[in-house]
Amino acid sequence: MFKDKVLLITGGTGSFGNAVAKRFLTSDIKEIRIVSRDEKKQDDMRHEYQQKYPEFANKLKFYIGDVRDYKSIEYAFKGVDYVFHAAALKQVPSCEFYPIEAVKTNVLGSDNVIDACVKHGVKKAIFLSTDKAAYPINAMGMTKALMEKNVVARSRQLQEGDTVLCLTRYGNVMASRGSVIPLFVEQIENDQPITITNPNMTRFMMTLDEAVELVLFAFEHGNQGDLFVQKAPAATIDTLAKAVVALKGNENTKIVNIGTRHGEKLYEVLVTREDMVKAEDLGDYYRIPADNRDLNYDRYINKGTDKLDFVEEYNSHNTERLDLEGMKQLLKKLEMFQ
Repeated sequence: MFKDKVLLITGGTGSFGNAVAKRFLTSDIKEIRIVSRDEKKQDDMRHEYQQKYPEFANKLKFYIGDVRDYKSIEYAFKGVDYVFHAAALKQVPSCEFYPIEAVKTNVLGSDNVIDACVKHGVKKAIFLSTDKAAYPINAMGMTKALMEKNVVARSRQLQEGDTVLCLTRYGNVMASRGSVIPLFVEQIENDQPITITNPNMTRFMMTLDEAVELVLFAFEHGNQGDLFVQKAPAATIDTLAKAVVALKGNENTKIVNIGTRHGEKLYEVLVTREDMVKAEDLGDYYRIPADNRDLNYDRYINKGTDKLDFVEEYNSHNTERLDLEGMKQLLKKLEMFQ
């Protein structure tokens, strides 16, 4: 699919961008463009790939730009075939304290990416969302939900031959930058107790490789406005913490409950009841096609649906639940536990 093609990743110095780069840099892809605003992370990434992949590192091109500023990113999209939009503000507490900043990056920034894609004839763009966008209770989830709504709305306005806009929504990506597993490991290495916010809280568990697979599936199978979700197991935070202690800790490692943080949910929803009504089960994935109804409200007053009465949302409480041994086996897939 990517043979002799140019791929652009916004926020490409993050965990996801690095996973994609490692996956495809040594393939027959023509070029991978990294667009981000942090020159230090770009410089670190440049040197890392020059050392690890000297024969292929020249395929990696870096562009300084901020998705909030259309003019700063627009030039980078010239000649691009495919786009992964991963740039986001995604820390729940920081978005709670600075919600307008989250709007600027997650909503307006993603709209700038759509504009650049359409202007330069990008074939397909995949926008990365989160389970927090389903029934959102925090600013991060609310802005991602608005991003999803806008991608679908913009997809309705595009003609055949224009950029195909698709979405992926996934749960917690294990060991990604800023996530809880690296924090647990760091606490153990510093002989500190592991701190958890609520032992009964459940979260979907997904590896970075699985997150990349989901995006690739969307590239291959996505139609205009589609949203893709990968089915994933879940675990309680208590089970996760105990699994990390079993693999990395010692007899002195304690687990301490510090209470729920700003904007945290007890469990996460990947597919809402409303989405499940129209979701297509593709085995390992759900496809939720775009709602392409128009503004003719009379139609909905005269004829509704009773399907909502018979479906259940897909959440981290009712998916497959990992026990301690299952969680340990999943953790062993991560580099830091090998």
